[in-house]
Amino acid sequence: MRDTTTPTTRRTVLGLTGAGVLAALAGCLGSASLPGQSAGNGNGNAQSARTYRVTVANLTTGQPFTPPAVVAHRASVELFAVGDPASDAIREVAENGNLGPLGELAEEADDVRGIAVGDAPLVPEELPASEMFPATATLELETDASGAYLSFVSMLIGTNDGFAGLDTVPLPERVNESRSYFAASYDAGTEVNTEAYGDMVPPAQALYGIDSGTEGTGTSDPDLAEDGVVTPHAGIVGDGDLDPTVYGWDDPVALIQVERLD
Repeated sequence: MRDTTTPTTRRTVLGLTGAGVLAALAGCLGSASLPGQSAGNGNGNAQSARTYRVTVANLTTGQPFTPPAVVAHRASVELFAVGDPASDAIREVAENGNLGPLGELAEEADDVRGIAVGDAPLVPEELPASEMFPATATLELETDASGAYLSFVSMLIGTNDGFAGLDTVPLPERVNESRSYFAASYDAGTEVNTEAYGDMVPPAQALYGIDSGTEGTGTSDPDLAEDGVVTPHAGIVGDGDLDPTVYGWDDPVALIQVERLD
């Protein structure tokens, strides 16, 4: 296997992405509420409009995240659950860093009241790409009183189908109130964990500053399909190209801080 360190630049990272990953890295959904679900629309009204500042911090030392997505929703929404099959939206995030299906879900489901997405990957300070990309992102999330719960997802880029997630936690009720939550790592159970660069999204190598001689892929591989369920992630075990001592992690993998602004 060819494994050569190569300079990491913003152009390198963005240029190597496939369609789905490029959309994620570019923050294709933007950091705004979706039409028909922002405060003052749908079942909400101007008096019940709420704005939150959501800060997401990558706590790992060797796992970059795709731009984080945070969702405000009613209690009936469940983005993922341990022991259940992953939805198409979660599978696309976990395998390919593709936020498109999650955006479609938010547009179609009235119980989703707002969504905000970062515009850059979150890279730990220990990795070369941290010179171009931050480890923390702050998003502004708009919702209404009915969207009282928060969920968060972001792909663990150096995995086959791993993601950081937080499902259905209460948003602060009072203005200036803040809450903090830790997010754990999960395996979507949709793709075999080869831990091989050739089976990972292209930004993995670029963000690690590595050129293994394989391009990687931003699409799902039917040959690696796994008919499983969402589970806590076992981490990097060293069966492929990644050294667990460098690219592994311990839970929690992210800190989510939420403050109600108005």
